[in-house]
Amino acid sequence: MWQIQPNLDIPEWMIPIIQEYAPQISGKYIAQLLLNRGIKTPEQLIGFLNPQCYQPASPFEFGIEIERAIDRLILARNRQEIVIIWGDFDADGITATSVLWDGLGQFFNRENQQLSYYIPNRLTESHGLNCAGIDQLYHQGCQLIVTCDTGSTNLKEIEYANQLGIDIIVTDHHTLLEERPPVIAIINPRYLSPDHPLYHLSGVAVAYKLIEALYETLPHIPQRPLEDLLDLVAIGLIADLVQLKGDCRYLAQVGIEKLQQQLHKPTRPGVAKLLDLCKRTGDRPTDISFGLGPRINAVSRIYGDAKFCVELLTSRDQKRCQQLALETELANTRRKALQQDVTRDVTAKLRKIDLSTTQVIVLSDAQWPGGVLGLVAGQVAQIYCRPTILLSTEGTLDLGSYEDQNQQDLEVKLARGSARSVNQIDLYELVKSQSHLLHQFGGHPLAAGLSLPIKNLPIFIDAINRQMREQLESSLEEVGQRNIEIDLVCTVSELGFDLFQELKLLEPCGMGNPVPKILIQNCWFVNPWHSLEQDLRGRKVQYIKTTFELWDKSTSTGFSGVWWGHYKDDLPDGRWDIIVELDFNTFKKQYEIRLLELRSAQDHAPLSSINLADHPILDYRNQNLDEILSDSGISENSLILKDCPTCWEDLQAWFRRAYIQKRPLAIAYTIPELLPPQKIWEQLIGIAKYLSRTHQPVTRQQLRTQLNLGEIPLKIGFESLKLLGFKIEYRDHAFYITWQNSQTLNSSPTLAELIPTFLATVQEEQFRRQYFCHIPLSTLESIAVQTIRNEGFQ
Repeated sequence: MWQIQPNLDIPEWMIPIIQEYAPQISGKYIAQLLLNRGIKTPEQLIGFLNPQCYQPASPFEFGIEIERAIDRLILARNRQEIVIIWGDFDADGITATSVLWDGLGQFFNRENQQLSYYIPNRLTESHGLNCAGIDQLYHQGCQLIVTCDTGSTNLKEIEYANQLGIDIIVTDHHTLLEERPPVIAIINPRYLSPDHPLYHLSGVAVAYKLIEALYETLPHIPQRPLEDLLDLVAIGLIADLVQLKGDCRYLAQVGIEKLQQQLHKPTRPGVAKLLDLCKRTGDRPTDISFGLGPRINAVSRIYGDAKFCVELLTSRDQKRCQQLALETELANTRRKALQQDVTRDVTAKLRKIDLSTTQVIVLSDAQWPGGVLGLVAGQVAQIYCRPTILLSTEGTLDLGSYEDQNQQDLEVKLARGSARSVNQIDLYELVKSQSHLLHQFGGHPLAAGLSLPIKNLPIFIDAINRQMREQLESSLEEVGQRNIEIDLVCTVSELGFDLFQELKLLEPCGMGNPVPKILIQNCWFVNPWHSLEQDLRGRKVQYIKTTFELWDKSTSTGFSGVWWGHYKDDLPDGRWDIIVELDFNTFKKQYEIRLLELRSAQDHAPLSSINLADHPILDYRNQNLDEILSDSGISENSLILKDCPTCWEDLQAWFRRAYIQKRPLAIAYTIPELLPPQKIWEQLIGIAKYLSRTHQPVTRQQLRTQLNLGEIPLKIGFESLKLLGFKIEYRDHAFYITWQNSQTLNSSPTLAELIPTFLATVQEEQFRRQYFCHIPLSTLESIAVQTIRNEGFQ
C-alpha cells in the first residue's frame, strides 16, 4: 500500500533557520520532511542540520564497564603485554578493527607485534569468537583480547579463553544475553536505555568511543588527532544500516566531512583509491552504502579471509594500497555475479511455494555460496514482505571439538546461512525461539546468522512458521503487505538541482531517517536501454541495469533515470505512477532518479476526480455527542467515529469505509482523559494481577478501553509483563494472563529497555490523540483523498 505523508502546517521559525544553512533554497520541501520526521523545536532543527551545534555524549556514559576497559588497557601497556584485536569480516567489523588498530596503535608498540589483529574467515569460521582461533592467539603469547563488533554472546569461548589465562574486553552492539559474560569489561550500548543518544551505535562507533576514552585518560601520549578516525567510523556506521539518530547521526556527519577530504588530500590512500574505482567523491552517504561498503563486504564474501582490508584502510603505502584496492574491486565484481546467480535460483524455488500459507521464507541449497546469502535474503524479504532465511547445506562439523569428547568421531552435517527481517519483525527473537534446533545463531532484530543440523531443517521450517503465525494472530498483524511511505508528490519538472539541494539537508540518510520517497504521477518512459556492468578487465558481468528518460506533461525535456536489476523490456509502455529516489550521478555529472516501484495510472482514479461531496467529513470534534445526536445534528446515514484515533492508519480505515459505502463520516471524538504514562503502566500491572487471581479472560478491546491505549503500546506492555513473570496466552479470541513463579529479575537489560519504551510510546500516542483533536478539517480531507487515491478506488 502506498501512503502519502500528510502536509503539516510549517511553523514560522522553521524556514528562516533552514535558509541560514542553505540560503539558495526555498525550504518548502525539506520543512515538510523534517516535520514528518519529528523535528518540532528550533533546538532540534539546529542540532539536526549542524553537527557543530550537537553535543555528543561522553564515552564514559558507558559507566563502570568502560572504566574497567581503560584500566586494563593501561595495565597491558605498562606490562608490555601482547594485545590482540578480534574483529569481524563485514564492513562494520573491518572498520571497527581498523579504528582499534589505528587508535590503540597510538598507545601500543605495533612494530614489535605488541598489538595485532585477528579476523575470522567468513567461509570457515563464521562470526564471533571461536576456540580454534583463541588457541592460535594463546600460542602467540596473547594476554588480552579486545573484540569489536562481536563477542557479546560467546559465553563458552570466553570461558575457554579465561581458562588459558587470556582476559577479554568486549566492544559490540549486538543483542545481549541475560547473563553477563565473564569478561573484564563489556562495552555494549544495548545496556543503555533505547532513548539514550548512544543506544544505536554500531560496532565501529563503540570501538571509537573506547579510543576516545583512552585519549581523554592519556591525552599526552597520542601523536595523531582522534578526529583522523572519523572517516572510518562513517563508513562502518552507514554500511551497517543502524539508526542514524543521536550520536550515530553526529558521527556520520562529521565522518563524511572527513571522508570527502580523501580525494584531495588523501591520508588513507586505500580509501582514496576505492572512491576512485567506484567513481564516488565521498561527500554522500550513498558513496558508502553503494560504493565503499559493498566493496569491503565483498572481500570476505568471495575470499573468506578479509584481513587485508584492514591494511587497505589503514596503510600509508600508496603502491600497496592500490594493489589491495584492485583486489577489492575484483571481489565486488565476482560478488555481483554470484548474487545474481543465487537470486535466480531463489526465484525459481519461490515459484514452488504456496506463499499464502508461508509466514517465514526458509530455503536451502547445497550449491549456494554462503557469502552472498544475506544480501539475497534481504532482497527477498523486501520483495515478498516476509522474514527470509537462506541456507547453504554444504558443510560438516566435528562435534568433538565443541561438545562431548566421547563424540570425537561423530560428524553432523550443518546448514549455514543468513536471515533478514522486514516490517519491524524482531528476527532475533523469532530465531531464538527455535534455539533448541540450532547449532549456533546470533545477530540483532533485523539480521541474524545461524547454523543447524540439516536433519533439523524440516522441523525448523514448520516450527518457525508456526511461531510467526501465532505471533501474528495475537497481534492482529499480517505478512505479505508491502507498505511504502511517500514523502513528496512531485512532477518531472520539479526534479533536479533545487529539489536535490533541499533533500541533501536530510543526509546522512539511513535507518530511522530514510532516503525520501517521491511519487510522480501519470508519467511515461522514453528511450529505455539495458546494459551489463563491466569489471576492471572489461568483461561483462551478469548484473543488469536499465536507463531511461522520464516524461510527464510538466516538462519539455526528459529526466534521466535508472532501474537496477531489470531489462529494458521490463519497462512498460503507457502512463504510470512511480516511486523514485532522487540522486546525483558523479560519474555522468547529472541528476537522476532511481526507480523503486510503479503501477498503472489507468488503474487508479486521478486525484481531481475524487471528491467528498456525496460523502463529506463532518467535524463534530470536542463537542457533546449526546447533544448533537438529540439535536439531529448528525444524519442517520452517517458513520460516526467516536473514539479518538491513535495513528493515521485508524483514520484511513474510516476514510476507506465511508468512501466505499458512500456515506458521510462524522468525526465526533473528544480529547480523552490522558493519565501519566507511569500511571497507565501501574494500571496494566494491576489488571494483570487481578486477571491472574480470578482466571478471567480479557479481550484486546477491553484492555484498550480500560487503559485508553492503542495497539503498539499494548503490545510492548505485554512483552514487559512476560519479562516480569506473567504468562500470556491467546485463545478463543481472548487473552489469559497467569502469574508464574518466575525468577526473572527486574534488572534484566531487556526489561530495562522495554519499560522506558512503553512509557515513551504511550506519551507519543497521547501527543497524537491531541493532534488529531485539533488538526484542521482541510488537512483531514486532503488525507482522505490521498488514502482513496492510494487504494485505487474508482
